[in-house]
Amino acid sequence: MIQEKFWKKFFIISLTIVCIVSSCKQPNKRLPEDYEVATGWADMTNYITKNTPANTPTFASRCFGYIGLTMYESVVNGLPEYQSVAPQLNGLGSLPLPEKGVTYNWLLVLNAGQAEILRNIYIQTSDTNKNKIDSLEQDFETVLKTKTPDEAVVNRSVLYGKKIAQLIFEWSKTDGGHRGYLNNFDKKLIFPNRPGGWKPALYAQSFSHYPLQPHWGKNRTFLAADSIVVAPAFIPFDTVSGSAYYNQFKLVYDKRKTLSQEEKEIAIWWSDDPDVTFTPPGHSYYFAITAIRQTKPGLIKCAETFARVGMAVSDAYVDCWKWKYQFFSERANTYVTEHMDQQWESFWPDPPFPAFPSGHAIQAAAAAIVLADLYGDNFSFSDSAHVGRPRDEIRNADFKARHYNSFWQAAEETANSRFYGGIHIPQDNQRGLEKGKEIANNIDRLHWKK
Repeated sequence: MIQEKFWKKFFIISLTIVCIVSSCKQPNKRLPEDYEVATGWADMTNYITKNTPANTPTFASRCFGYIGLTMYESVVNGLPEYQSVAPQLNGLGSLPLPEKGVTYNWLLVLNAGQAEILRNIYIQTSDTNKNKIDSLEQDFETVLKTKTPDEAVVNRSVLYGKKIAQLIFEWSKTDGGHRGYLNNFDKKLIFPNRPGGWKPALYAQSFSHYPLQPHWGKNRTFLAADSIVVAPAFIPFDTVSGSAYYNQFKLVYDKRKTLSQEEKEIAIWWSDDPDVTFTPPGHSYYFAITAIRQTKPGLIKCAETFARVGMAVSDAYVDCWKWKYQFFSERANTYVTEHMDQQWESFWPDPPFPAFPSGHAIQAAAAAIVLADLYGDNFSFSDSAHVGRPRDEIRNADFKARHYNSFWQAAEETANSRFYGGIHIPQDNQRGLEKGKEIANNIDRLHWKK
């Protein structure tokens, strides 16, 4: 049933493109708008993210970073008031400029670049998925060529888009996360043996007794500034009733008894597990798609939106994972059963890695801040990402669309969802939101315009 819903959504997107192609063969029919091409590729990115096995939120966030950056760098030289951010990034350097005095079709450049980076960054995806990428590229090219009958312009545009994508992909291979899905769990890892340290829980999402991608925090960030963000403050371990540390887990313990129906729905809505969804950073990319479809901006703002969101969530996950393994902190399923109630169980099963800070919170905050900088603090939108998924019978909850009056409201709900799920104490979420803001502010401070 889940697969049917996602396939249906994908076929609707494909059918829309086919209709555009068909209509362009007739006189006086419109070509796709800039935002339609950009969001068409973003939809494909989320589709491939969801339907590629062995994916993780960490690896997916990295992919969004490079895919979003490729979209921006492929078209930025077509807008005279904007400039490449490549020289401002962590070791990328300048990218090739387009030839002077000749014409480019920038939508064709974007189309070729997105297809090329997606095929390469998700080299492990199925042949069926690669064929879908090829088909989308060909469908858009067929449409866009009707506006550019000059074959030299078409070829030049396609080659330039692919060249930018290939150079960014080559740079990606040196960041420490290339093909990271091959090493999701390090069975040689020696756990820190200290009070309050992470232990694999019995009620968990994974059968692995080793935590996920313990070396991810050593990866290169897109921004050098994001690699030196100061670690968040952490409440010291304590088992004394009434202590600050104890009270954090007491709040989780008590909330489990009083969960409202809406809080249950929030907890399952934001679970975004990689085996059935496009992962938490994919949810942030979905918000970028939503903002663009509501406002229908020009090509450069579309590209800048995906670049900012992609790099923000990617750097957020690198920093988050660095701190997760620095503090190596336990979750409530361990602490509560040892010090409060042996029979206690969280509403949602534990993910297989340390708790502090919350990955959901830090990436959601990073995305919210960059989106607010682009679209305003008071941006109302609906989130229908999981509408159509079957009811969660175990937890007696349905997947109902959510509505927000700002991106930050959505980020706070994302963080709260992990508290309702019983897998994060408040400090995990609070520090995650704070650090996500810092990372996003660094992204926003890049010089996007000349």
